[in-house]
Amino acid sequence: MAFPFRKRTVPQIGTPAPAPPVERSDDDPDDESGGKMSFLDHLDELRKRLVAAALALAFGTLVAFAFIERIFAFIMRPLYEKLPAGSKLIYTEPTEAFMLYVKIALLAGVVIGAPFIMWQLWLFIAPGLYAREKRFAVPFIFMATILFVAGAAFNHYVVFPFAWVFLASFSTDYMMIMPRIEPVFSLYAMMLLAMGAVFEMPAVVLVLARMGVVTAGFMWRHIKYAILIIFIVAAVITPTGDMVTQSLMAGPMIGLYLFSIILAWIFGKRRPKAER
Repeated sequence: MAFPFRKRTVPQIGTPAPAPPVERSDDDPDDESGGKMSFLDHLDELRKRLVAAALALAFGTLVAFAFIERIFAFIMRPLYEKLPAGSKLIYTEPTEAFMLYVKIALLAGVVIGAPFIMWQLWLFIAPGLYAREKRFAVPFIFMATILFVAGAAFNHYVVFPFAWVFLASFSTDYMMIMPRIEPVFSLYAMMLLAMGAVFEMPAVVLVLARMGVVTAGFMWRHIKYAILIIFIVAAVITPTGDMVTQSLMAGPMIGLYLFSIILAWIFGKRRPKAER
């Protein structure tokens, strides 16, 4: 009776053993849960988000028109009360007052539509993020909206009144300020939007830190350059040349920068020990 002969396989020297399966952790940088998009896809996505943001702005503007008299008084009454005795806000063109109402409604529409606009900004950024980073959608939208409103309020109650008092303080016996209402509001709107954008610093740093673009150590090492840039930006935004108004704008910006360093340290992307 013949027994079948089985050839014994001998592992060859130098043949690598099969690698064990690699388990991905939540902090694995190679996680492909973030979708890849082409350049044209990014342009199409940007078009969609801009259209949605424009619709939100239009809706906020229509809502503001329903309360335009109250909003107009809220903005203009403090400016009128700080003028020297006998001065008034005037307009010289037939359509100037009407266009002022339109601009005020647009500015209020930006504030009203801020949450939805921030949501569209996040939807544009989200395709480039990993799944674990998309969990910051709600905190980002909430923080960005609150910071923008806080910046607008800081300009309305603190910065612009100081600048307005300074600009209106040059009245003498030979000249009296009689400002046109349109350029006054344009200056107010420019400073309000600028302060709203500046106050977005912590929200932007939070996203960049989660993506690994910036770190708390990098921001702390370059803090002296950041302070210099902050004072330059404050000097550009400030309509007056006095140091008081410039410091009123630069002070909160420095505080926001320090707060951003704390956020980057807490929520920043952790590097592997081997890389560190």
